[in-house]
Amino acid sequence: MSMQPIITISNLSKTYASGFQALKRVSLDIRRGEIFALLGPNGAGKTTLISTVCGIVKPTEGSVLVAGHDIVADYRAARSMIGLVPQELTTDAFESVWATVSFSRGLFGKSKNAAHIEEVLKALSLWDKKDNKLMTLSGGMKRRVLIAKALSHEPTILFLDEPTAGVDVELRRDMWQLVRSLQERGVTIILTTHYIDEAEEMADRIGVISKGEIILVDDKAELMRKLGKKQLALQLETPLERIPPELVAYNLDLASDGSELIYTYDAQGERSGILALLQDLNGAGIRFKDLQTTQSSLEDIFVSLVSKKK
Repeated sequence: MSMQPIITISNLSKTYASGFQALKRVSLDIRRGEIFALLGPNGAGKTTLISTVCGIVKPTEGSVLVAGHDIVADYRAARSMIGLVPQELTTDAFESVWATVSFSRGLFGKSKNAAHIEEVLKALSLWDKKDNKLMTLSGGMKRRVLIAKALSHEPTILFLDEPTAGVDVELRRDMWQLVRSLQERGVTIILTTHYIDEAEEMADRIGVISKGEIILVDDKAELMRKLGKKQLALQLETPLERIPPELVAYNLDLASDGSELIYTYDAQGERSGILALLQDLNGAGIRFKDLQTTQSSLEDIFVSLVSKKK
């Protein structure tokens, strides 16, 4: 990955005529070749951000550069590098799959390339449907057609806005596989989602957006390491009524029936903390019959982040 970002978003704000501020001074660099997940609850500004970068929504202030092209001053050059898969299914019902995908390519001034269209349709399991009219397709198949249209002009950047909202599990897996294969070919992918597992599964980096502001951007592994808490649960042989004074320093939680002690520690922190705890438990004469560790998921992290911002 080269260090020069492929997309540079600087101080981007969008206030609609109603006075609603959908984006508040968003600054974000997207690295060439990465899969970036923009994670946030519905209404957080994800679609507005994508629509602005793609030139569909005019920013109130700030700028966006796509591979050095300003999206306002040099709209055509910037837009031709981008494939966009929108959330909503708007397609001409009477067109065939082949015609609609070929037409999309033509919109970007690209010369006909039947081999490329064929490759895209095959990758999306649409080849056997190429002559079907769009109105005859299932919702999942229509979603695949939207992706095919976005890939028709060989973009180097692909935006997927809530790509798997309301689709079946099989299509989600296919899409994840497709995204990875596109990344292997050097396509930069930005996806918005409110499914935590999608971000956890796919992304190299994750940005969290809440109420129009980017509240955090980090490498996925780093984010999970920093914010992931681990818990050690000890099932006791004999229930305790209270935590003995010599163990108070560990900030343990005692289950309501007294049969379990829970120790929460930092995932990258002290392994030695556990050893010391076990020694001190032994010293206090507390025996346990079983122990389990759990680690917080990205979901727990996300919920705590967004609630902190309120």
